[in-house]
This record gives sequence, C-alpha cells and structure tokens, in this order.
Amino acid sequence: MLTLAGVTKAHGSRVLFRDVSLQITPGRRLGLVGPNGAGKTTLLEVMTGEIAIDQGDVRRSKGLRIGYLRQEIAELTGRNALAEVMAAAGQLGELERQLSVLEAEVAASVGREDHEQVLATYGEAQARFEQLGGYGLEAAARKVLAGLGFADDQMTRDLRTFSGGWMMRVGLARLLVAAPDLLLLDEPTNHLDLNSVRWLEFFLAEYAGALVLVSHDRDFLNGVVNAIVELDAGRATEYAGDYAAFVEQRALRREQQRAAARNQQRKVAQTEAFIERFRYKASKARQVQSRVKSLERLDRVEEPDERRRTLRFRFPSPPRAGREVVGLRGVAKRYGDRVVYEHLDLVIERGQKVALVGPNGAGKSTLLKLLAGVIAPDKGERVLGHNASVSYFAQHQIDALDTSSTVLAELTGVVDTAQVNPRSLLGSFLFSGDDVEKQVKVLSGGERSRLALAKMMADPANLLCLDEPTNHLDMASRDMLEDAVVEYPGAVVLITHDRHLIRSAADHIVEVQDGGATLHPGGWVDYLERIERARAGATPGVEAAATARASAANGSLNAAERRRLEADRRKRVDRATRPLRRDLERVERELGAAEARVAQLQTRLAEPDVYSDGEQVRELVAEHDRAKDLAARLFSDWERLATAVEEATARAQAG
Repeated sequence: MLTLAGVTKAHGSRVLFRDVSLQITPGRRLGLVGPNGAGKTTLLEVMTGEIAIDQGDVRRSKGLRIGYLRQEIAELTGRNALAEVMAAAGQLGELERQLSVLEAEVAASVGREDHEQVLATYGEAQARFEQLGGYGLEAAARKVLAGLGFADDQMTRDLRTFSGGWMMRVGLARLLVAAPDLLLLDEPTNHLDLNSVRWLEFFLAEYAGALVLVSHDRDFLNGVVNAIVELDAGRATEYAGDYAAFVEQRALRREQQRAAARNQQRKVAQTEAFIERFRYKASKARQVQSRVKSLERLDRVEEPDERRRTLRFRFPSPPRAGREVVGLRGVAKRYGDRVVYEHLDLVIERGQKVALVGPNGAGKSTLLKLLAGVIAPDKGERVLGHNASVSYFAQHQIDALDTSSTVLAELTGVVDTAQVNPRSLLGSFLFSGDDVEKQVKVLSGGERSRLALAKMMADPANLLCLDEPTNHLDMASRDMLEDAVVEYPGAVVLITHDRHLIRSAADHIVEVQDGGATLHPGGWVDYLERIERARAGATPGVEAAATARASAANGSLNAAERRRLEADRRKRVDRATRPLRRDLERVERELGAAEARVAQLQTRLAEPDVYSDGEQVRELVAEHDRAKDLAARLFSDWERLATAVEEATARAQAG
C-alpha cells in the first residue's frame, strides 16, 4: 500500500529523522510513538504527500485512499453533523445528492414527454445507490456519531454551534464512515471522553483497512495496534506487538545495546593501549597502523540515553487541610432548561485521589468546576474545609499563557523563589538548558501544557482539580505527571480519558450519571471488577443497580481489559514486594559468599601442614568462627525476608 525507503527530513539545520524505512500493508496497525518534537506529525504528512522529503523515496499503490485526522481541524460550516459525516462517503454521497435532484425532476416531469426517461435515470441511480449500501449510510453515520458521544439531537445541529473539540469528533466520524484504505490518526483521543475512547478502540480493532496511529495513550495503543514504531533521536525503530510488548522489547534492546557499547569501549581501550605502547617500536609498526585504521573504521555503539526518562521532582508539600477538604451539600446546577444536578452531595477528603468517570454529557466537567469553585451552584452550598486551598487546571490555562514571555519568566512570576528554584521545577517538567529561554509562542501544544502544569504546581494547594491534564503530553511527560499525582500529599480530583493514569493514580472513583455522583472506594481495577460482578448478578441490592448502570455506560470487560486487570494485579504485587525482594536478593548473594568462605576455611583447616604454625591455626579458627556467625545472621535475615515477601504478596493479591 505505502512504502517509505531511506526517508530523511530536516527543518533548517535540525534533522527531524533520517533513513526511515517502513512498509504499510493491508491489516497493519502501526502505533507511532516518541517524545514531543520527534517528528511524528511530519512523518504522517510525508505519508500523505503533503510535504516533500529531503532524501529517500515514498511509494503509494495506485488508487490508494488515505484518510488523515490532524490534531487541529479546519472549521466545518454549512450543514449539520449528520450531513457532514454522510457527505464523506465519497461516491455514495454524490449519488445521494443526484437522487435528491432526480426526485425533484421526476415530480416536475409528470405529464411531459421525457417523464419515462427521467424515471429510468432515477431508477438506475437508485439501484446503484442500493448496491453500494447507500440505504445503510445514515444508520452507519448515526452509529459512529453515537459512539463518539453525540446525542440524537446533536447530530442534526448546525456545525457552527459546536466547540473545537466537538468539531474534531465530527472530523473523526467523517473518516471512519468514509473507510479509507489507510487511516492516519494524529492523537484522536485528545478530545474524547473515556466512553468514546473505549468505543473508538473497539471500532479500530475491527477496522478492515491499514492504520497508522499517533497516540500517547498506552491502553488505547494496546487495544488497537499490532506494531510500534518509535521515533526518537532522528531514528525510527520498529517493534512487533502492542505497546506493552514494545516496552519489554525496548528494555531488552537497550540492555543489549548498553552491553555492546561497554564491550566495545573495553576493546577500544585495549587497542588504544597497544597503539600507545608500541607507537615508536619499528617491529610493531605494521600492527600499530592496522589497529589505528581499525579504530578509524569502527562504527561506534552509543549507550542509550536514559536521562529524559528518569526526571523526577518532589513537589513542595501544601499546607495541611482538615479531614474534609471540600464538600457539596444539596447542590443543584442547571444550564437553561437542562438540569445537570439536583440535591447533589459529595465530600472530598484529605489525601484522596479521585477520578470522575461517566458518559459524555453527564456533568463531569461541571462537577469539577463546582468543586474547584470556578462556578457557583444554583442551590445548595460548596463548603471549603479548614485551611483548604484549590488549584484548577483546564485547557484555558494554556490559552492564558503570555506568548511574548519566556518559559523561565512565565514561571518565575508565580513561584516563591525562597521555596522553589524555578529552573529545577522547569527541569522536572522536561525544560532544560536553553529550553527555559524559549518564548512561549514557539512552544508546541505539549510544551505549553507542561508549562501550565508547572505554574499550577508552583504554588502548592491541598486540592488539585485537573481537567484532561494529559492532552498533548508525550509518554515521558505523562509519566512525570503520574508520579507527581501519586506522590502529592494533598487531594486530587481529575477527569481524564487516560485509563493508565486512572489505574495508577486514583484510589477513589466517582461515577457521574443521571444527575448524581456516587463515590466508590478503591481504584479503577476495583471499580471494573465491581461492574463485572454486578453484570454476573453477584452484587445484591442497591449496589447492583448502581454498578449495572455503570456497566451500561462503560461496557463489559473485553479480553484485552481482562489481561490488563491481571497485569495490574501483577504490578500491584511487584510494587508491594519490590523493596523486600531487592533486600532478599542482596542477602542471598551475601549468604552464598559467606557459606562459600566457611567451606573454604574448613577445607584449609583440614590440611595437616596448617598445624605446623600455631599462630596461623589461631587466626584461621578465629576467622572460621566469624564466618560461621556471619552466615548464621544472614540465614536468619534470609528467613525473615522470605516470609515478609510471601506475606506482602498475599496482601497485594487480596487487595
């Protein structure tokens, strides 16, 4: 279908990528990953032919239909959402327009001589339309729009009434209905809620054409792709399997690369030592010259650079709040005639990490704004707890950045430099070196998101309200945000379509549905298992009804999610036992060495010649006693740690 051979592309003096070779065949589903600025979007535009390459070759099969979803979409006007999506069906859309015109002509031609001819033309067009499945087009368009979160009344609304995020959904629906041979999607989940992300994942998993997907959503990649291409440091490396398989393969490849680099460095050092030693010895001149030339021809193996992936920062602790950080009591909220909440009660306590989940339009963003104090309730009250303070993050924080300012100046204006070093804080958000002197206007969407998050975290509050904080962030940035949320001592309430972040960070789930908000203790895995039990009829009474509603909103667990649940259990056990296992392995090594030393000393004491020297015998006996004592202590430590690992494993598996 499409082949890239030795493709190189540069912007000015900066080479985005070089010598990229890929082959996209029917059924291939490539996930394109890499840090922000690596050139992923540029590579998609190379595939479409929108931009020229500097070197290499791009070959497309004849008649190849490519559909491309950009991160930003041009404004769509002039019709409603349903009509816009149906119009993307190419020949079907044109035939539908012809039928509409012919229907009018048939009515107008009644009584005329050409009436039979017009009827025949209409009949031919109608037969062709039916043959191509045209009468199922509207149903297909409605199905896709519904999957992406559109209610029935929204489908027939004028496009000019939609926000940019909803416009993106319309653009995505157009592509899915058009069903091109090759689908290129650049961050398609950025403007979707959790339910729409899951629907899209299922849809793409069954898609008949080929797919190239740029995404930083691990779960989404795991559910859709069968190969990963990592674009980093100007090179494209392909891995078979989903994102989880890629992580394992990359770690193994880097370890092999690290070992090869160190082995090569050792051999280079030996060669250089030989050259230096015999440089001026005539009898060795030929060998010296041979080794000099071998070093010149040597293709150096570089050790993998892990610095970007190991950045961490411990944010300053916020003031300690009371047990109840914020509460909503009898709250009502409506927009015009639409009632969002009536008699809503909810309390967020100190240290809780809460994820808001629920179907599109249920009121998650409204609830977050009520908790943050961004909007006021129509009835009831919002009660802020003792010593509580709130920070709120949404996409408008990105728009509020001063584009004429530098990154460092933008942060310095809000940070208390007596407590926090602005450069250190920016470094934790992956701004290093000269990056801090960049003007905000030249930053990418991901970089602006990181800067807005840094500004929010610079002034520590004990309640963080985050609305889709991972949009535009690459994997390294998402990892940094995940660690920050997990380690943050205050309360966090977040809305996100990133299931990995919910699983890693949330210890409570609030299900928002039918004008209510139900707090579920436990994380995402517990919530899904509760849903599954409710579907199986294992949970009685009121909880069964609540979880059944959640199940209807979120869908049943598929095989991929079951595997993820099992993987989560393994990760939970790994996190709970890792320090103990590390200590156990260390003690095992020390115990092995101590027992080997005891055996060595016993062998030495069994030798007759030892006893000819009384002083030597006393030293050996004393050392033997010390070695036995050490081995005994280490064995006791080993037993204690082995028991602790077993107990921690059992607790983690149970909880």
